[in-house]
Amino acid sequence: MRELAHVVKLVMLEKKDILLSILLGFSAGITAVGLFASSGYLISKAALAPPIYTLTVMIAVLKLFGFARAFSRYGERLYSHRATFTILSNLRVSFYKKIEPLAPQIFQKYRSGDLLARIVGDVESLQNFFLRVFYPPIVLVLVFLSTIFFISFFSIYLAIVMLIGLILTGFVVPAIFAVGQRRLQNRVREERGTLSTEVTELFYGFRDLKIYQQLDGKEKMLATAAGSYVAEQEREGKQEMFNQSVNTFITLLVSWTLLALGAYLTVEGQFEGLFLAMLVMISLTVFENAAPMAVFPNHYEDSRRAAARLEDVVGTESEAREPMLESTMELPENKAFSFQMRDVDFRFPGESRWTLDGVNLSLPAGSKTAIVGPSGSGKSTLLSLLLKIYEADEGNVSLDQWEYAALEQEDLWSKSNVVLQENHFFYGTIRENLALAKDGLSDEEMLEALGAVKLEGFSLDDEVLEKGENLSGGEKQRLSIARALLKAERLWLLDEPTSSVDALTEAAIFEKLLEVAAEDTLVLVSHRLTGLEKMDQIIVMENGRVVEAGTFDELMSTQGYFYKMKEIEKSVFM
Repeated sequence: MRELAHVVKLVMLEKKDILLSILLGFSAGITAVGLFASSGYLISKAALAPPIYTLTVMIAVLKLFGFARAFSRYGERLYSHRATFTILSNLRVSFYKKIEPLAPQIFQKYRSGDLLARIVGDVESLQNFFLRVFYPPIVLVLVFLSTIFFISFFSIYLAIVMLIGLILTGFVVPAIFAVGQRRLQNRVREERGTLSTEVTELFYGFRDLKIYQQLDGKEKMLATAAGSYVAEQEREGKQEMFNQSVNTFITLLVSWTLLALGAYLTVEGQFEGLFLAMLVMISLTVFENAAPMAVFPNHYEDSRRAAARLEDVVGTESEAREPMLESTMELPENKAFSFQMRDVDFRFPGESRWTLDGVNLSLPAGSKTAIVGPSGSGKSTLLSLLLKIYEADEGNVSLDQWEYAALEQEDLWSKSNVVLQENHFFYGTIRENLALAKDGLSDEEMLEALGAVKLEGFSLDDEVLEKGENLSGGEKQRLSIARALLKAERLWLLDEPTSSVDALTEAAIFEKLLEVAAEDTLVLVSHRLTGLEKMDQIIVMENGRVVEAGTFDELMSTQGYFYKMKEIEKSVFM
């Protein structure tokens, strides 16, 4: 039940609808018992040819019970489903609020297909928690206890048999089935996650699989995953039907036992035979309320497992972030910031190698800094720490006089113009993708930004496919730079922004960037060494460490690591 604690907390927010659902559910159940009890009694009474007014009154009571049952059942469905949809909405919002701050780094731990299965499938599974797990047992117990109390006026022995039937069908049998159901549910969910992962990877990697002629192998893996999922679903369905059959058999056995005991007590003169038909009708009706308990273990384990998988995504990470979000402050507007790093160490979860090892650097406000080095040297990771996408394992990172722990991640992003190696583009138009930069942009401003990155041939109404599939790598990068230009903040964090752009266009774009960011703080991560002469400082990294730092002329004069890289670049490209 610990896994469902958060779900229960969200359920209890809908107290009014919960109370109405329970009251109306009890009303529907008890009036159904009253309806069929009256029917049984009417059959027996009619056989004795009573006065016509007696039958008339009894028929009127039957109609009253019928109307009451119908209205109660409608009200129960209305309020229980309204509560369910509200709870499901609250759950989605709550889960999104927890997962949203983790989004940049969460793919290190979860494959996208598995994450999608959790976000969609597991959240959807929890819709059954309130409808099938939370309040039906309460209604069942209330209806049974009320019925047992009523029967006890006729015979305490019959009431005891009814109580035993309640314990068996409502608790003992479902508890026995719950053990096996847990194993089944675990396998079903794992197979669904595997299938979702394989489907996602097939779609993402279809082109490469086709090029390397490996599509058949991947399709076989997908078919195997689908077959395993279907087999587990079939096994789960069979188990559910078996549970229902056993529970139904026990309810009928209890009803036969009640009938036999009632007949025996009638012969012994301890029970009036006139009420025997009423007893049978009550038994058959009241045990209809116990039928949902046959699938209770299925829905309970389904909900428990779904909640556990969701908690696995957001639980530990959210708790780790909470202390850092307690004492946050808001960054000032229109300010060029400085950065400081002192003895910063960082490595990705599960890795033994340090991605950053003892990094020290200072980026003054308004400075232009290039971070260079071979692939895998930690350049992009360092920029991610500056963006607070990751947190340093050791050491200290600060922005002006503020520690990073006191900064809100989104506040830092809102004050930054960011261009990453991979930039997302949404299905729509050039205008809609540029409008992400900030509100209130005019077409003239957007066209000016396109011109600045040498995309004058684009129209704002040109279509952009999902993930920018109809754009080249260079066009995507230039469109991202155009967005950064339109945002016009005073902190620039650029990660290989022109790696797919030709040299002439790159030179023109950098000239424009340096002109626009003349008074701003600019940090550029690049594997290219051309055009760095105008930078205030160049930081050279290797194996996660800063091995050199200085201006272009200083680094060239010392003839160290940067000089050697520059000479190699000249020999390759000249």
